[in-house]
Amino acid sequence: MMKNQKRPWTQNQRFEFIEWKLFWEGHLNRKDLETQFDISTPQASVDLKRYRELADGNIEYDGTEKSFVPSSKLVPNFLKPSADRLLLQLRALLSSALSRRDLWFRSLPAVDMVPDLVRHVDPECLRKVLQALRTRSAVDVEYQSLTNSRWRRIAPHALAFDGHRWHLRAWACDREDFRDFVLSRIDSIGELHEVEYDPEDDVAWNRKVLLQLCPHPGLTPEQRLAIQRDYDMSEGQRDIELRLSMAYYFIKRMNLDLPDLPAARVQLCIANLAEVDAAIERAKKDGAERIAMRLRSVTGQHPLGQP
Repeated sequence: MMKNQKRPWTQNQRFEFIEWKLFWEGHLNRKDLETQFDISTPQASVDLKRYRELADGNIEYDGTEKSFVPSSKLVPNFLKPSADRLLLQLRALLSSALSRRDLWFRSLPAVDMVPDLVRHVDPECLRKVLQALRTRSAVDVEYQSLTNSRWRRIAPHALAFDGHRWHLRAWACDREDFRDFVLSRIDSIGELHEVEYDPEDDVAWNRKVLLQLCPHPGLTPEQRLAIQRDYDMSEGQRDIELRLSMAYYFIKRMNLDLPDLPAARVQLCIANLAEVDAAIERAKKDGAERIAMRLRSVTGQHPLGQP
């Protein structure tokens, strides 16, 4: 059993590294510690000795391989093994979002991926957007929609990723409602301005819904079992909670809005789709009512000058 005592964060990180190497690669030597953390040979020896004192049989020395190996009773104490995290790190490495040094493999496994079509975002644009978020200000942007390019004044209050693109969730000053703006479609960005709006009025962002995912009914029993395993379903269902404003993007990304596609292509369906659609419509209505009430209290008029 691991003794409960405080240790320096740097030493805990090295102990995590030891367990990572044992768990994922199955071997470790002193040189691994020296190279990864730029420490001396004596310090690496101290770390290994101390870990062996604390770990109660997690690690053994293999004289043939001349390296430390995990025992059959390995129970990580400093590492929380996560396949999802490791695969995400490999993906980040391939997309250059993570450096090779940050991945603790001595030698990488053969790995590749279908390339992401990266949508360019100018760093100065993102910098100004983050400033607007921090100060709850509006900012002028030259925005390229699918139909035209024009200057608009928006007040972003959140960032959102739909699986392919980054969006700004923002108060559209000209329309007096909350909308999504694709970050990569901002061609130019201007100055910040004071603005009166309340992110709490964005009901579709603040309210969440539970999507009940299940295998498509058109699949065979064997196919349904495979899909249940793919998505780690319990009793044939996987519940996904997400913001109502993000539900549209999730449904579209998973092809759940294309009923004519073959079942084997779609694979999933939403058991409570009618409930989700109703929740989205209710959020739109509630949000519009909140905005109208707020604007009446400020100006004495309905939004957009309506009587």
